[in-house]
Amino acid sequence: MKTQPKPLPTIKALLDEHVTLTVECLDRLYLNGYVRDLQTGPGVVRFLVDHLKFPVASPALLGQISKRYIGQVEAYIQKHHLPVVPFEKGQRKDTIARKMRRQRPVRDAVVFVGVAQEKAYGFKATKDFTSRPGQLRFHYSRQSVFVKHYYFYVDDPEFGEAFIKVCTYAPWAIKIRLNGHEWAKRQLQHAPIAFEALDNGFCQCANPQHLQQLCDQLGPEHIPAFLNRWLQRLPFPLDASTRQAGYTPRLSIWQMEYSLTQVMDRPVHGREFFEEVIRENLDRGRPDRVQLIFQRPVTRRTPGKFATRVITRQVNPSLPISYKGFDLKQYFKAGRGLRTEGALNDPTDFGVNKDLKNFPHLKQILHPINHRRLEVERGSQNCRFSQPSMQRLIEPTLTPDGEKAPGLKFGQPRVMALLLALCLFLTLPAGFRNGQLRQHVAALLGRTLDEYGPGQMTCDLRRLRLKGFISRKPGTTRYELTPYGRHPSFFLARLYQRVLRPGLAAAVEPPWKTDVPHPLRDALQQFDQQLDLLLHQVHMLN
Repeated sequence: MKTQPKPLPTIKALLDEHVTLTVECLDRLYLNGYVRDLQTGPGVVRFLVDHLKFPVASPALLGQISKRYIGQVEAYIQKHHLPVVPFEKGQRKDTIARKMRRQRPVRDAVVFVGVAQEKAYGFKATKDFTSRPGQLRFHYSRQSVFVKHYYFYVDDPEFGEAFIKVCTYAPWAIKIRLNGHEWAKRQLQHAPIAFEALDNGFCQCANPQHLQQLCDQLGPEHIPAFLNRWLQRLPFPLDASTRQAGYTPRLSIWQMEYSLTQVMDRPVHGREFFEEVIRENLDRGRPDRVQLIFQRPVTRRTPGKFATRVITRQVNPSLPISYKGFDLKQYFKAGRGLRTEGALNDPTDFGVNKDLKNFPHLKQILHPINHRRLEVERGSQNCRFSQPSMQRLIEPTLTPDGEKAPGLKFGQPRVMALLLALCLFLTLPAGFRNGQLRQHVAALLGRTLDEYGPGQMTCDLRRLRLKGFISRKPGTTRYELTPYGRHPSFFLARLYQRVLRPGLAAAVEPPWKTDVPHPLRDALQQFDQQLDLLLHQVHMLN
């Protein structure tokens, strides 16, 4: 007797029963460092004339400062016997850094110095011919330049692996890269609490609760402390007395990643999770793209076929979603950890400026986005809809404010297109606007944007809002799916896509044109034959 294949576990079961450690933590953090009073031409003139007391704000003075700084860095390298690595265009600096750290595993010191010629925004000086005869003045404007940069790869006592990049050209911009997981590791070592690393994350920890508390404690006050530590140790174009006079670098957020890592008890369960997510959402949730990242170069000459449904140990699945400059990605970390990670590349996408003081607020924005994605994935297989809820949906109702809410007829093409569009992952990062949802509803209806206009979308959004499926964010034209709306949207979309449409197709189409399982198709054919026989017996069928 042929045995039935064992069904794959559900997404909910995998997350509830096979996760051994859950950690939420700031991951990579990129920051820009800039001297506020050196960002404009007049500011440069004041720096040279008022602070350094030069009679003329000549560009040669800026060149002298840069030349002196390069000499200080070369002397520092020789004094500390530091390796120097020239970075070539196209090289992966992270790969080189990992190799150098393995070769030179120092603590609380500079590991090596990288040198690269890169683009920066510096100042161009032109003579001011409007000044009086015999009085020389210069006018400064910003321009793109291609100049030398120094990368100081350091091992910090608090942050562990990090680097500081300094431009040798005025206004001497800084870039810093830190990692929240590495900071948490150092805090556990100081405690001390035993843990096992998972690349730049965690695989095991003797005290998971304390680990999460540490991750939550990382705040904006720790980052300037890091910079000040290294400004006192490393050469910098502006000396200590100049920095004390107010020319101190300030920090702004360039990129911020916040991750939720769920470590699986066995690698197979992680692969099963991605199998289920991909299968459930290819026809409904539809991420912007489904990527399978192969751990070997794939070219035209690479043998074999590559299918999205085949996930083996040689393939790392990745499910990214994009919103403006924000990326919400989900991937399998080092074969053990399911990582859901929001990468914020421009804080202004969420109406927040880049100043470091907004660090806590940005964490509050990113934290729920990761959870919303997991909630949607759980709900895609665990959606229930009661009979009273169905009546509330399809029949006209009144809101608590007394507004009439028209019914949404299940099976009606326009209603089903709306429900399917609500299942899209585009609603996760920051909700959606009329125009964003409209293009997807029109595509599902098979219409052009002219045939399904903004007015029709506005009407449909009002119907969804009055039924409680969506809510409008105060003071904006942006909507978001409510917790109530998520379950019926997924349930009805799944019922329509997976049961009703193939079931009806099996009842009316020839067997070879349907995808319905053989037992159901055979039963439907037998039912159809018996119904024809009954109608013939009562003389209702010729």
